[in-house]
Amino acid sequence: MSENVLGPAHKWHFDELSFSGVDFSQAEEVLAYDAMHKKFRDYAKASEQIIRRLSLNSESVVIDLGCGTGAFTLHAAKHVRTIYAVDISVAMLEYAKRQADEYGLSNIVWCHGGLLTYEHEYEPADALVCVAVLHHLPDFWKQAALNRCHKMIKPGGKLFLFDIVFPSGTPDLEREIDALIESVETMADKKLGEEAVIHIKKEFSTYDWIMEGIITRSGFHIETAEYDKGFQTTYICLKK
Repeated sequence: MSENVLGPAHKWHFDELSFSGVDFSQAEEVLAYDAMHKKFRDYAKASEQIIRRLSLNSESVVIDLGCGTGAFTLHAAKHVRTIYAVDISVAMLEYAKRQADEYGLSNIVWCHGGLLTYEHEYEPADALVCVAVLHHLPDFWKQAALNRCHKMIKPGGKLFLFDIVFPSGTPDLEREIDALIESVETMADKKLGEEAVIHIKKEFSTYDWIMEGIITRSGFHIETAEYDKGFQTTYICLKK
């Protein structure tokens, strides 16, 4: 496993190892997370859609920044040349690596690091995928993170960014948030509903106009911005 020096380079830097929500440094939390999400997420289907939309192939080099339990990495590895699986949680990486070993996947480079600490010391990537990770950072640090992501991708490469983003034009956002939490509890279970509460209360999802500004000021051109139910938002961006 490739190691990066984690922790703030300056005393004023944001410490991304201090989990803003659920602490996924614990193996039992990682196991529970994966089991819970598999109840309502089709990892393979979602990964195939990302692969298609980014036009990835057997020659592609990809960074999965915030790979978690390997939801995208494990499926994408079957279609690309090399994938760099990056996460700040060693427990997440170890869990994903065990599955990769079971599948006989040998083109994954496991990297301990995060949005603010991972140093990509390899060839520039054709694409970078960041799914449900950026909300762990306040807006100032989201900009810093995407500036860093921009440097990891080759010119003409793509960024696939998925996260929870709040619509600025919604007249009753509080009601919609309550409805979201209720729907999560119905779709999955009460524990995931509690995690949704933690997300809203302690994490850093932001408004659409702020997110779009951060993306474009990082040097990306937003090709598509898709705002779906439950505040689920997908951006496909081109490095200019």
